[in-house]
Amino acid sequence: MDRTVASLLWFALCVGMEGSVASQSGSPRGTNISVAREDPWVNDSGVLHDYMVFLYRTLSKAQPGDRRGAPLVNTVTGFADKGKDLPFCETGQRYIFDMSSLSRVDELVQAELRILRKPVVDILTVVTAGGNQYNIRLYSCSAKGASQTQLLDSRTVKVLDAGLPRWEVFDVWSSIKALLKNPTESLQACFHLLAYSELTNKVADPVLLGLGRQAQPPQQKALLVAFSHADTKNSLFTEIMEKIKHKGGGFRLPYPLQPTTKRQKKQKPYGQRALFKRSFGGQRTAAAGKTGRRRARCSRKPLHVNFKDLSWDDWIIAPLDYEAHYCDGVCDFPLRSHLEPTNHAVIQTLINSMDPGTSPPSCCVPSKLSPISILYIDSGNNVVYKQYEDMVVESCGCR
Repeated sequence: MDRTVASLLWFALCVGMEGSVASQSGSPRGTNISVAREDPWVNDSGVLHDYMVFLYRTLSKAQPGDRRGAPLVNTVTGFADKGKDLPFCETGQRYIFDMSSLSRVDELVQAELRILRKPVVDILTVVTAGGNQYNIRLYSCSAKGASQTQLLDSRTVKVLDAGLPRWEVFDVWSSIKALLKNPTESLQACFHLLAYSELTNKVADPVLLGLGRQAQPPQQKALLVAFSHADTKNSLFTEIMEKIKHKGGGFRLPYPLQPTTKRQKKQKPYGQRALFKRSFGGQRTAAAGKTGRRRARCSRKPLHVNFKDLSWDDWIIAPLDYEAHYCDGVCDFPLRSHLEPTNHAVIQTLINSMDPGTSPPSCCVPSKLSPISILYIDSGNNVVYKQYEDMVVESCGCR
């Protein structure tokens, strides 16, 4: 699929047109960063950009059918600008982003640089000096210097266009992709922005055009956004291990577990072979206990997961909790069709019903799982939106 077409499909189906994004996520008034939590998220190590909040709110609500035909983007990483204003002797502005936490293995689908442009303060001075229209050009550069090397993107802005602040979005996909493909290069992206008057063809100060960045709050800083496709089936475990490694400690449960006495331990049904003896003549079934009460058949049960109880609320921004569910119950003969038993489960259950000592019954396990979206801080202190697979049990079956 052509990259431009894929990008349009992705934003049209999942995020919305750029004007909508600019108006909803770009306003310096900011977005309610609490997202889905009652207490404001506080973490000095990362910058929670408004655009990442908007992405989470939009994509987490999208149904699988809404993304039909769009590229398989399941991870969006936002990198905050770490550059500084250039000396007076140099023109333009330089933006630097530390992308060391971005995987070289994952497929990069799109990358964009978002820079906030505010209304021009001294319109008369700017128009008198260089006219109404200016061409903003973005070049790649070296993080060690501000020299321009390759033109990446450009756009024309009009000084007399009055209105609210808006985000200028530059396509930097080719530059970031080339950076990821070179194993000898450090993952530090550098961009050099220049403004030219279309009237005089002279370089203008970007600050005069509303592109100043001094004393800006974190949510208004330039943001490099990388859209990628990653294998997210085991990535939650990987992310947890990275957090543990970053903190320099081992894994500890939030609350110490109390030792379980032998009386409190429930014996496994397989250990009670006498209770599994049954026949087709109506004797006590394998699902019955000593009192003859029948255990519930395999079905989905409620399981509420609270990340705050797990002490993960310092790096997980949203959601703070979700319904995971779990599977429990017996898989006894005859198996019900809604449990969608495999052929092996049917045979195993049949053998168990005839002779429990031969094998245990088939197990009640998830037969269908669905993903959830999580907004969090990664090991590099960047805000990441990721869709994690196999997080919610939708249905149970016998296997």
